[in-house]
Amino acid sequence: MPIIGNIIKGFIDVRDKLSGEKNPVEEQQEVLKKLLTKAKDTAFGKNYRFEEMLKAKRPEVGFSQTVPFHDYNKMNDEWWHLLHEGRKDVTWPGEPDYFALSSGTTGKTSKRIPVTDEMIAAIREAGIQQVYALSNFDLPADFFEKGILMLGSSTDLQQVDGHKEGEISGISASNIPNWFRGYYKPGEEIAEIDDWDQRVQKIAEQAADWDIGALSGIPSWMELMLQKVIDYHGLNNIHEIWPNLQVYTSGGVAFGPYKKSFNALLGKPITVIDTYLASEGFVAFQARPETDAMQLVTDGGIYFEFVPFQPEYINQDGSLVKDAPSITLDQVEKGTDYVLIISTVSGAWRYIIGDTIEFTDVERAEIKITGRTKFFLNTVGSQLSVNKLDDAVQFLEDEFSMKIPEYTLCANRIEDEFYHCWYLGTEDHVDNEKLATSMDNYLKSANKNYKVARSKALEGVKVTTVTPEMFYDWNGRNKKKGGQVKMERVMGEDKFAEWEEFIQQQS
Repeated sequence: MPIIGNIIKGFIDVRDKLSGEKNPVEEQQEVLKKLLTKAKDTAFGKNYRFEEMLKAKRPEVGFSQTVPFHDYNKMNDEWWHLLHEGRKDVTWPGEPDYFALSSGTTGKTSKRIPVTDEMIAAIREAGIQQVYALSNFDLPADFFEKGILMLGSSTDLQQVDGHKEGEISGISASNIPNWFRGYYKPGEEIAEIDDWDQRVQKIAEQAADWDIGALSGIPSWMELMLQKVIDYHGLNNIHEIWPNLQVYTSGGVAFGPYKKSFNALLGKPITVIDTYLASEGFVAFQARPETDAMQLVTDGGIYFEFVPFQPEYINQDGSLVKDAPSITLDQVEKGTDYVLIISTVSGAWRYIIGDTIEFTDVERAEIKITGRTKFFLNTVGSQLSVNKLDDAVQFLEDEFSMKIPEYTLCANRIEDEFYHCWYLGTEDHVDNEKLATSMDNYLKSANKNYKVARSKALEGVKVTTVTPEMFYDWNGRNKKKGGQVKMERVMGEDKFAEWEEFIQQQS
């Protein structure tokens, strides 16, 4: 009988019932006041007169009217670079102990995003909230006695000028609470291995010693790890070595494109729970099984604003025009795409995180990620966001009974004509012209803007299939395997030319 598991499950059930109903709007108003109060004496707070805002009846109005939008470059060039020069109290009191390195999906150069003690505490608290929410998923008591394999970046953080640097998953894992260490796999020694292939090899070697109940990590790298364990032990599926695996906590990218290939590695169905942990903070997590949408963490260290995702508000590089209108949580509407803006306890202010979201339930503050501002394909008026591209890829998977865990594309000019040039990562062999025709027909029927574009400047669709390993090798060459690294879904023409040259070299 799982005595400890029953105790933990009972505590979680009681704690969830006692927590009561949330009021996300009121929580957000309180978060903004706390942020402004804490930062009012920083250089940033003095420059934008936070103290005066706090005296107003509605601080959020003065805040949005006074503080401009910031992307990483603006935030870093105007403020955060001072932290690396030894300045304190720049955009948040004191100086951060950590910087999260993030090249994201856009390039080789790492961003260095401050991570304060308050942010680490906020991430930990959001993680605990997610554990409490597991009471909604009707998991058996013995689940709470199993190991949790967290596949993130290395926890061997680099010491630089009095602070530590690494990816946010590595920073978070290096700060896990003591009570969790008994559940945490692969353990501190393996987690510190910087080389991705070596770390996964060690996981495969020790996998038989662990009783894993849950997995956590980005789908693409999780699949590679599971396949390595399966191959190393000569298994048919991962449940042959981890029979009690019941939950996968996905994050970083939409799980949809990976669903088919991921499930092929399993021996039985498991519960998939989406999370939204960015380098800038823990944004949202799936709190109930009735939906795959995620609930914003509205009572933590992040204040949210939303800009309607409309072409007139978006510059070509994915940034926002200066006077783009923003709204607060009490003003959002269901089913509308918004650019997500955050202000945080790490001293990011009106920060464009780069993602677009839509609300599926306004009252619960539940969202889905719909894409990236930089990956909005609108070169010839087609207005395709990443979620629409994902839908098209999943249509092909169903239409041709194939698995396509990775893809990228570009609105590419060929002999003065624009084509949407797709590269699909798959092991299946289907005629490229058939795929192109089917993709084109689906997008014309599913998206009116695409259909209009096809009648004008967009000449057609071209499809090339390559193995999924090409995408992982590309990431390995340009950035680094594992961790927070994600594939560019939409490329500009220059990057796409590099990609095609890379593919030719590998062929």
